[in-house]
Amino acid sequence: MTEEMIRMIQLAHQGFYCSQILLIMGLDAQGKENPDLVRAMSGLAGGLGFSGEVCGALTGGSCLLGLYAGRGTADEEEDERLNLMISELVEWFSGEYGQAYGGIRCENILGDDPAARTTRCPGLVLGTYNEVKALLAKHGFDLSGGTP
Repeated sequence: MTEEMIRMIQLAHQGFYCSQILLIMGLDAQGKENPDLVRAMSGLAGGLGFSGEVCGALTGGSCLLGLYAGRGTADEEEDERLNLMISELVEWFSGEYGQAYGGIRCENILGDDPAARTTRCPGLVLGTYNEVKALLAKHGFDLSGGTP
């Protein structure tokens, strides 16, 4: 088991959800903490407030890309590669998980399996985290600092 998976399991045992875990992992990589951002990410959990809509790992992964390439202050500019990276993430996620589970909604991924949150989600969140890291590296971002 990788250190990243161990950290994700620790966070899950602390009650954090997929979208929050992804952002905490990204913040950890940058040596930062941001409880307000982590709190805001809870709105994506369970497919947008546990409504079963788009998987929080996918939306959380998109937000993690935004952490690196988005605009955070009036003086900053959004990186022109952000939407391309998000598009690439959605395409990857749809192929990797959407095809396997019949869609990219939490409802599709979890189905009627009560154990799916513990059997499917950990690998899915780790896979998404690894894909986000790969996309950032491919597009020239420094994972520890956030800027290319």
